[in-house]
Amino acid sequence: MNSLKVLRNIPVNSTVIGNLYPKIIGKSQKVRLLERAGEIVRLKRGLYVVNPQVSDVPISTELIANHLYGPSYVSMLSALRYYGLIPEAVQELQSLTVKHSRTFENRFGVFRYLNCPADYFSIGLTQQKTGDAYFVVASPEKALCDLIVHTPGLNLRYQKECLAFLEQDLRLDMDAFFEMNPNIFRQCAATGKKSNTMNIFAKVLENE
Repeated sequence: MNSLKVLRNIPVNSTVIGNLYPKIIGKSQKVRLLERAGEIVRLKRGLYVVNPQVSDVPISTELIANHLYGPSYVSMLSALRYYGLIPEAVQELQSLTVKHSRTFENRFGVFRYLNCPADYFSIGLTQQKTGDAYFVVASPEKALCDLIVHTPGLNLRYQKECLAFLEQDLRLDMDAFFEMNPNIFRQCAATGKKSNTMNIFAKVLENE
């Protein structure tokens, strides 16, 4: 059995990979050889994932996103697409972080991270399972809040505008929207991030 199989689809650093080969002295050279052979894939400097052809476990880009730069959680269009709430494919995997905004690119795509304050970061998060591991993703409500906050120039002032944004711009599943929890919008509004718009969305839901 290939020693790498135990790592499944979990991103790990070079030390973890090297420790799978206790009898080998040149562990860093072993890691380079594994990468050159295509058995592991570099995500960024010092971080790798086992090639799915070796692990027999599908790659999870959401799990990669959590490990690539953290603390972070998958959100915005990426999360809405993950839940099946929007029809269009998403070209980059979007996350929020309390660290500086950054973008990474590797074999599995473009991973974009946007900064947000710590009090806002912690609202409306959930965990989803992929294989034997879990990744952190925004709830549908928080993903929508994040998208509103981080869309420049978007300032929705009326309920009619909010609904048009959802139906026409996002083509969001409106049945799913009307099942959302208005409290998440209220909590986000309390942090001061586009609070008027957030409260309007909450009001739309509360009036249903």
